Amino acid sequence: MIDHSESTFQGNGGINLYYQTWKPTTGNVKAVLAIVHGLGGHSSKYGNIVQHFTPQQYAVYSFDLRGHGRSPGQRGYIDSWAEFREDLRIFLELVQTQNPGYPIFLLGHSLGSIIVLDYVLRYPQAAAVLKGVIILAPSLGKVGVSKMKLVLGQLLSRVWPRFTLNTGFDLAAGTRDEKVLATYIQDTLRHTLGTARLATEFFDTVAWINHHTAEWRSPLLILHGGADRVALPEGGKIFYEQLTSCIDKTRIEYPEAYHELQDDINYQEVLADLESWLEKRITPENI
Repeated sequence: MIDHSESTFQGNGGINLYYQTWKPTTGNVKAVLAIVHGLGGHSSKYGNIVQHFTPQQYAVYSFDLRGHGRSPGQRGYIDSWAEFREDLRIFLELVQTQNPGYPIFLLGHSLGSIIVLDYVLRYPQAAAVLKGVIILAPSLGKVGVSKMKLVLGQLLSRVWPRFTLNTGFDLAAGTRDEKVLATYIQDTLRHTLGTARLATEFFDTVAWINHHTAEWRSPLLILHGGADRVALPEGGKIFYEQLTSCIDKTRIEYPEAYHELQDDINYQEVLADLESWLEKRITPENI
């Protein structure tokens, strides 16, 4: 059985952001896994992770980014990347307050991976409390958006920052599981929108991250699908190779897998690898 709860917290600027928790109903929690979702997604998209890890005595936390899911804000819009960064900082403070003394792991998926990487690099002291960082399908290199839309976003960011376009991501590029694809189509919380300002803030942040790889210290796990057409795996591979100062880093690429690793047909293999990595970093004195 899983104890599920929903609430809100005040993000940067006072915005009320929706979040969820899933905890085992029996036994002691041994670690916390905090999840940051991707563009157009929301906190309810990680059911397989919840179902796998709560019976293993993990508490799972996730929130809806501003402009996503049940949180307010224009869909796919931010004024600056600092809003994402500060929202995550406040959320992690909430997680720590509710789970004092427990090991905390931070997981980011797709766009969420960029939010996570930026947070850890910008706030190394705060991030030092994390037992480890996991990024799924990091969008660190080329992404599956047409060049025309990217150029248009650059041009409009200053004069019309809220200008919105459909990202054009192919839904079928998410997973090879037809049943999961059907649920994606019916998901009313999901959106496919991106604004000009979000585009420029995103690419500026990716460039900043790639220029600060030498500063990375946290234990890091990168999981990527070799057939990912949304966030091409080459970017994550280059980033991994540039982590020259990181003594605890692992990258696993699944040759046939798509973008939504947690929902693809090999998700059990992915979650088993994730569990193995987590368990090795939970020391007895933390349990």
